[in-house]
Amino acid sequence: MRNPLGGRRLRSWRAAVSLGGSIALVLTGSSLPAQAGTAAAAQTIVCPSVADKLPEIPAGARAEVDRNLALLETQIQEANNRLARSAGEGGPNFVQNAILGPLAGKRAATLDRIAIAIGRTGQRPSGLGNLATCTLGNGGNNGNGGNNGNGGNGGNGGNGGNGGNGSPSPDPSGGQGDGNGNGNGNGEDPANGVGPFAQDFVDIRQVQPGQSNLAEFGAGRNGSRGTFVAQCGRNENRHNNSDNFIVTPGVSDGAHHLHDYVGNLTTDGFSTDESLAAGGTTCQRGDLSAYFWPVLRDRTSNENADDEHGNIGRVLTARSVQLQFRGNASSQVTAMPRFLRLITGDAKAATNGGGNARAAWTCTGFQNRITDKYPLCPRGSQVVRILDFPSCWDGQNIDSANHRTHVVFPGQNGACPQGTQAVPQLRMTLAYSVPQGRSFAVDAFPEQKHNPITDHADFANVMPDNLMRVVVDCINRGRRC
Repeated sequence: MRNPLGGRRLRSWRAAVSLGGSIALVLTGSSLPAQAGTAAAAQTIVCPSVADKLPEIPAGARAEVDRNLALLETQIQEANNRLARSAGEGGPNFVQNAILGPLAGKRAATLDRIAIAIGRTGQRPSGLGNLATCTLGNGGNNGNGGNNGNGGNGGNGGNGGNGGNGSPSPDPSGGQGDGNGNGNGNGEDPANGVGPFAQDFVDIRQVQPGQSNLAEFGAGRNGSRGTFVAQCGRNENRHNNSDNFIVTPGVSDGAHHLHDYVGNLTTDGFSTDESLAAGGTTCQRGDLSAYFWPVLRDRTSNENADDEHGNIGRVLTARSVQLQFRGNASSQVTAMPRFLRLITGDAKAATNGGGNARAAWTCTGFQNRITDKYPLCPRGSQVVRILDFPSCWDGQNIDSANHRTHVVFPGQNGACPQGTQAVPQLRMTLAYSVPQGRSFAVDAFPEQKHNPITDHADFANVMPDNLMRVVVDCINRGRRC
């Protein structure tokens, strides 16, 4: 993982001694110029100040708080640089979607780390998430739009007014603002602005049995009942990166969230058919396939947090990983072609809508209760993710432009659509031990706010042909292999 500070030199901050001898960083000039020499009338990004909103900082948290305050300044500078480079690009929502939105996600993650650091030995500050959202200002004063968009005295109930451009705040977690610094103070005040939120969790005992978004069909007379389980481990060797060679090939950090990998040892953003075929593997029987999914994190720990993308907490290694290939309800299965690429779920479902979402969460001992929310499990029960892949292949292509149309899901009766043929269906079942409470989240793009509906996974078949024949034979003969 890259250093979130990126080795960049930090500027315009100074140390100030607060009451009790604690030291905090004060950002001098939270509105940074988009470019050296930019005219005073040019737009710049204006963010709420943070250091003066903090309580007394315990000595043990001082270094981490200082580092994150400096990181906040770096994030503003990087966003202003992009604002300058992208002038004139995109439509009317380009700046919000491409610059201000991602910046808010990064700031929210950093603010949450500050709150966690202080809360370990002192009183955790509340409401820091309200300082995440930044706005555009003209020149240096943001149009006198209140306290950096916080809505003057009324803006503590969310993000208040939008300052310089006079439009209401787009952040649903904030109070309403009129652009003149007049926030109404009625916004939700989540513990952090990066998510997940309370509504993203559910007590598994309150989920109705039998209500599931997993497609389960009993095999008919012509169906295939067998299964084959690939033994590939739990990523004990810590093969992680934020790449995705299927969706963003040839790009480093294309996923903006960390993946766990099992199977092929060489998988990264630059993987090709040739490199995968030449790689080693964690799987038994020579299976060189690449299996990967976004990591789950313990948000009570900062052991290996990723400030840059808003993914907070210690990466959890699954306690168990089952990679099971299954049959089809109404037909025999045929072999997957080598190098077939598959995705399931939608990493951007929180903003795209749920059309491609396939998130399925449950707890051990409660597998008849499936939800698309994070499950709160009783003590002794583990959190479980179930990820089903599409299994009706068009018979020709190993990939498609949207990575979905070449292999689709069976229909409502479990049969493959006309013009497709059934191949072994991969089901990933991942179980985790997590701290009690709303303490965990899946890695996600910043704007997705760690919504559990964004859970997803990827697979590339690099099984030797003879092993794929074994898989097909086991399934079609009704065996469990």
